[in-house]
Amino acid sequence: MTERTAYAAAGVDVAAGDEFVAQIRDTLAARAGDLLGWSGFGGAIELPAGYRAPVLVSSTDGVGTKTEIARRLGRYDTIGRDLVAMCADDVVCHGARPLFFLDYVAVGRLEPTMATQLVGGVAEACAEIDCRLLGGETAEHPGLMEPGQFDLAGFCVGIVERDQLIDGRAARAGDVILGLASSGLHANGYSLVRSLIADERLELSNALLEPTRLYAAHIMALLDAAREHGWRIGGLAHVTGGGLPANLPRAVSETLGIEVDPTSWPVETTVAAVAQRAGMSDREMRATLNAGIGMAVVIEPGAASEALALLSQRGVHAWRIGKVVPADEIGGRYRELA
Repeated sequence: MTERTAYAAAGVDVAAGDEFVAQIRDTLAARAGDLLGWSGFGGAIELPAGYRAPVLVSSTDGVGTKTEIARRLGRYDTIGRDLVAMCADDVVCHGARPLFFLDYVAVGRLEPTMATQLVGGVAEACAEIDCRLLGGETAEHPGLMEPGQFDLAGFCVGIVERDQLIDGRAARAGDVILGLASSGLHANGYSLVRSLIADERLELSNALLEPTRLYAAHIMALLDAAREHGWRIGGLAHVTGGGLPANLPRAVSETLGIEVDPTSWPVETTVAAVAQRAGMSDREMRATLNAGIGMAVVIEPGAASEALALLSQRGVHAWRIGKVVPADEIGGRYRELA
């Protein structure tokens, strides 16, 4: 046996890896600005010019068990977008413009077409938010993962001026909470989804693979408008695991709380269907799933209407869903109106 055939016999197909690299070479050629080029062991870029006191903000995440839904449906073109959104939409919550992204793909057996679709989705999403896909790794794990199984992880770094870093301390009691519409379940709640499918209470369908909405470009446009017009944005929250109660209070300081009116927005169709099949109360749904709100903006009352108009112009549905209140007034960090 040659070294290559011996490795293939152990479950790692080096030839498939070569084929995968050939397939994605054109896609990753868009890594303009990588100072090390295609053959580097890492990726390197210069920090953008014009920053006086730049701060880097980083985030890492995955897409959880949504990967199993993609595997069962044999569809891999959307889940890379989920990965970018889960990371970049965290970074932008601190006012940072996504700068570069790296991905990690683990597979039981490398299937070049599948892997190309996965990485292609990542590249497409990065291009959409003007973020460099600076590098990544694709690893085969025969014996640890079955053929067809895969997992994704991502790493995003953004940049912001130190005096424009958003950390919730600018929020004030009386500020308005704007809720931006989700595109579905995003990448949370899929252990529940899989359980419902197994019990035949939910149909396995492409609707479950609707990718996480990429909010980064819309939020950056909103932040640019805020600086231009002098609006005060007090905080931002990406609504992921734990739903509204776990995430909205993260947009304000610990002395403040969030009061939400659940009647002020429609629950997204797929989210509503999953909650209904699971027998969840509305309150449990909002504490488990995104309930139709994927991102929230804390903004001064006088700028709320203009901010909503800007988001609408960009094709993003958004609503006034609540307000900021003193935490001691509501006995905690989160309260829902009856």
